[in-house]
Amino acid sequence: MPRIAPLVPEETKGKAKTLLDGVKASIGVVPNLFRTIAHSPAALEAHLSFSSALAGGRLSAAQREQIALAVAGENGCDYCASAHTLVGKGAGLSDAELAANLDARSGDERMRAILAFAKAIVASRGFVSDADLSRVREAGLGEEEIVEVLAVVVGNIFTNYFNHIAETEIDFPFVSAARDAVRSAA
Repeated sequence: MPRIAPLVPEETKGKAKTLLDGVKASIGVVPNLFRTIAHSPAALEAHLSFSSALAGGRLSAAQREQIALAVAGENGCDYCASAHTLVGKGAGLSDAELAANLDARSGDERMRAILAFAKAIVASRGFVSDADLSRVREAGLGEEEIVEVLAVVVGNIFTNYFNHIAETEIDFPFVSAARDAVRSAA
Protein backbone atom coordinates (compact mmCIF):
# COMPACT_ATOMS: atom_id res chain seq x y z
CA MET A 1 0.00 0.00 0.00
CA PRO A 2 1.43 3.39 -0.95
CA ARG A 3 2.53 5.73 1.81
CA ILE A 4 1.50 8.68 -0.39
CA ALA A 5 -1.71 7.93 -2.27
CA PRO A 6 -1.86 8.85 -5.94
CA LEU A 7 -4.33 11.53 -6.97
CA VAL A 8 -7.31 10.57 -9.09
CA PRO A 9 -6.81 12.61 -12.30
CA GLU A 10 -10.56 13.10 -12.83
CA GLU A 11 -10.85 14.60 -9.34
CA THR A 12 -7.84 16.95 -9.49
CA LYS A 13 -8.09 20.64 -10.18
CA GLY A 14 -5.86 23.51 -11.15
CA LYS A 15 -2.22 23.06 -12.12
CA ALA A 16 -2.14 19.38 -11.10
CA LYS A 17 -5.06 18.62 -13.42
CA THR A 18 -3.46 20.53 -16.30
CA LEU A 19 -0.20 18.63 -15.86
CA LEU A 20 -1.85 15.21 -15.51
CA ASP A 21 -4.03 15.92 -18.56
CA GLY A 22 -0.83 16.76 -20.46
CA VAL A 23 0.76 13.45 -19.42
CA LYS A 24 -2.33 11.56 -20.59
CA ALA A 25 -2.36 13.42 -23.91
CA SER A 26 1.34 12.67 -24.39
CA ILE A 27 1.54 8.97 -23.47
CA GLY A 28 -2.09 7.85 -23.31
CA VAL A 29 -2.09 6.97 -19.59
CA VAL A 30 -1.22 8.63 -16.30
CA PRO A 31 1.18 6.35 -14.40
CA ASN A 32 0.98 6.26 -10.60
CA LEU A 33 4.35 8.01 -10.34
CA PHE A 34 2.97 11.16 -11.98
CA ARG A 35 -0.34 10.89 -10.11
CA THR A 36 1.58 10.80 -6.85
CA ILE A 37 4.14 13.51 -7.61
CA ALA A 38 1.16 15.70 -8.61
CA HIS A 39 0.51 16.37 -4.92
CA SER A 40 3.11 19.05 -5.63
CA PRO A 41 2.35 20.52 -9.05
CA ALA A 42 5.66 22.38 -8.84
CA ALA A 43 7.57 19.11 -8.39
CA LEU A 44 5.67 17.40 -11.22
CA GLU A 45 6.19 20.35 -13.53
CA ALA A 46 9.90 20.41 -12.69
CA HIS A 47 10.23 16.67 -13.36
CA LEU A 48 8.33 16.85 -16.66
CA SER A 49 10.26 19.92 -17.82
CA PHE A 50 13.61 18.36 -16.91
CA SER A 51 12.76 15.14 -18.78
CA SER A 52 11.47 17.06 -21.78
CA ALA A 53 14.61 19.19 -21.99
CA LEU A 54 16.83 16.10 -21.89
CA ALA A 55 14.82 14.52 -24.70
CA GLY A 56 16.23 17.27 -26.94
CA GLY A 57 19.82 16.50 -26.01
CA ARG A 58 22.55 14.34 -27.50
CA LEU A 59 21.59 11.10 -25.75
CA SER A 60 19.01 8.99 -27.55
CA ALA A 61 15.76 7.83 -25.95
CA ALA A 62 17.20 4.30 -25.74
CA GLN A 63 20.38 5.56 -24.03
CA ARG A 64 18.34 7.55 -21.50
CA GLU A 65 16.30 4.43 -20.72
CA GLN A 66 19.45 2.36 -20.32
CA ILE A 67 20.88 4.90 -17.89
CA ALA A 68 17.56 4.99 -16.02
CA LEU A 69 17.72 1.21 -15.64
CA ALA A 70 21.29 1.29 -14.32
CA VAL A 71 20.28 3.94 -11.77
CA ALA A 72 17.17 1.94 -10.78
CA GLY A 73 19.33 -1.14 -10.35
CA GLU A 74 21.89 0.67 -8.22
CA ASN A 75 19.15 2.27 -6.08
CA GLY A 76 16.93 -0.84 -5.93
CA CYS A 77 13.86 0.91 -7.37
CA ASP A 78 11.39 -1.71 -8.62
CA TYR A 79 8.95 0.93 -9.89
CA CYS A 80 11.58 2.51 -12.14
CA ALA A 81 12.98 -0.88 -13.17
CA SER A 82 9.48 -1.87 -14.26
CA ALA A 83 8.62 1.41 -16.00
CA HIS A 84 11.93 1.86 -17.82
CA THR A 85 12.02 -1.77 -18.94
CA LEU A 86 8.67 -1.26 -20.67
CA VAL A 87 9.68 2.09 -22.15
CA GLY A 88 13.08 0.65 -23.14
CA LYS A 89 11.32 -2.13 -25.09
CA GLY A 90 9.41 0.60 -26.89
CA ALA A 91 12.73 2.26 -27.71
CA GLY A 92 13.86 -0.96 -29.40
CA LEU A 93 16.03 -2.52 -26.69
CA SER A 94 16.05 -6.31 -26.30
CA ASP A 95 15.01 -8.13 -23.13
CA ALA A 96 18.60 -9.32 -22.62
CA GLU A 97 20.00 -5.80 -22.99
CA LEU A 98 17.40 -4.34 -20.62
CA ALA A 99 18.17 -6.97 -17.97
CA ALA A 100 21.90 -6.31 -18.35
CA ASN A 101 21.32 -2.56 -18.07
CA LEU A 102 19.80 -3.03 -14.59
CA ASP A 103 23.24 -4.27 -13.55
CA ALA A 104 24.95 -1.40 -15.43
CA ARG A 105 26.11 -3.81 -18.13
CA SER A 106 25.60 -3.72 -21.88
CA GLY A 107 26.46 -5.69 -24.98
CA ASP A 108 27.73 -2.44 -26.52
CA GLU A 109 31.19 -1.24 -25.43
CA ARG A 110 30.36 2.48 -25.51
CA MET A 111 27.13 1.91 -23.60
CA ARG A 112 29.02 -0.20 -21.04
CA ALA A 113 31.24 2.81 -20.35
CA ILE A 114 28.24 5.13 -20.04
CA LEU A 115 26.47 2.77 -17.62
CA ALA A 116 29.63 2.24 -15.56
CA PHE A 117 29.92 6.02 -15.29
CA ALA A 118 26.25 6.35 -14.30
CA LYS A 119 26.70 3.66 -11.67
CA ALA A 120 29.84 5.41 -10.38
CA ILE A 121 27.91 8.68 -10.06
CA VAL A 122 25.25 6.99 -7.92
CA ALA A 123 27.61 4.86 -5.87
CA SER A 124 29.99 7.75 -5.13
CA ARG A 125 27.21 10.32 -4.64
CA GLY A 126 28.81 12.32 -7.44
CA PHE A 127 32.39 12.09 -6.24
CA VAL A 128 33.57 10.19 -9.32
CA SER A 129 37.27 9.57 -9.79
CA ASP A 130 39.55 10.91 -12.50
CA ALA A 131 39.70 7.32 -13.77
CA ASP A 132 35.88 7.22 -14.07
CA LEU A 133 35.97 10.35 -16.22
CA SER A 134 38.90 9.07 -18.27
CA ARG A 135 37.09 5.81 -19.07
CA VAL A 136 33.95 7.55 -20.27
CA ARG A 137 36.02 9.97 -22.36
CA GLU A 138 38.00 7.06 -23.83
CA ALA A 139 34.66 5.58 -24.89
CA GLY A 140 34.11 8.69 -27.02
CA LEU A 141 31.93 10.91 -24.85
CA GLY A 142 32.51 14.62 -24.98
CA GLU A 143 31.73 17.14 -22.28
CA GLU A 144 28.15 17.67 -23.51
CA GLU A 145 27.32 13.98 -23.29
CA ILE A 146 29.04 13.61 -19.91
CA VAL A 147 26.92 16.44 -18.51
CA GLU A 148 23.78 14.87 -19.99
CA VAL A 149 24.59 11.48 -18.47
CA LEU A 150 24.84 13.23 -15.10
CA ALA A 151 21.53 15.02 -15.71
CA VAL A 152 19.76 11.76 -16.61
CA VAL A 153 21.21 10.10 -13.50
CA VAL A 154 20.06 12.94 -11.26
CA GLY A 155 16.55 12.98 -12.74
CA ASN A 156 16.27 9.26 -12.10
CA ILE A 157 17.60 9.55 -8.56
CA PHE A 158 14.65 11.87 -7.88
CA THR A 159 12.11 9.32 -9.10
CA ASN A 160 13.90 6.41 -7.38
CA TYR A 161 13.94 8.20 -4.04
CA PHE A 162 10.39 9.46 -4.54
CA ASN A 163 9.19 5.89 -5.12
CA HIS A 164 11.09 4.65 -2.06
CA ILE A 165 9.43 7.30 0.12
CA ALA A 166 5.94 7.08 -1.41
CA GLU A 167 6.03 3.32 -1.96
CA THR A 168 4.37 4.02 -5.30
CA GLU A 169 2.23 1.13 -6.49
CA ILE A 170 3.78 -0.39 -9.62
CA ASP A 171 1.41 -0.09 -12.57
CA PHE A 172 3.71 -1.66 -15.17
CA PRO A 173 4.68 -5.29 -15.74
CA PHE A 174 6.81 -6.00 -12.67
CA VAL A 175 10.60 -6.09 -13.00
CA SER A 176 12.75 -6.49 -9.90
CA ALA A 177 15.61 -4.06 -9.56
CA ALA A 178 17.43 -6.48 -7.27
CA ARG A 179 20.57 -7.98 -8.70
CA ASP A 180 20.26 -11.71 -9.08
CA ALA A 181 21.77 -14.69 -10.87
CA VAL A 182 18.87 -14.94 -13.32
CA ARG A 183 20.18 -12.05 -15.40
CA SER A 184 22.60 -13.21 -18.05
CA ALA A 185 25.65 -11.32 -19.23
CA ALA A 186 25.01 -9.31 -22.35
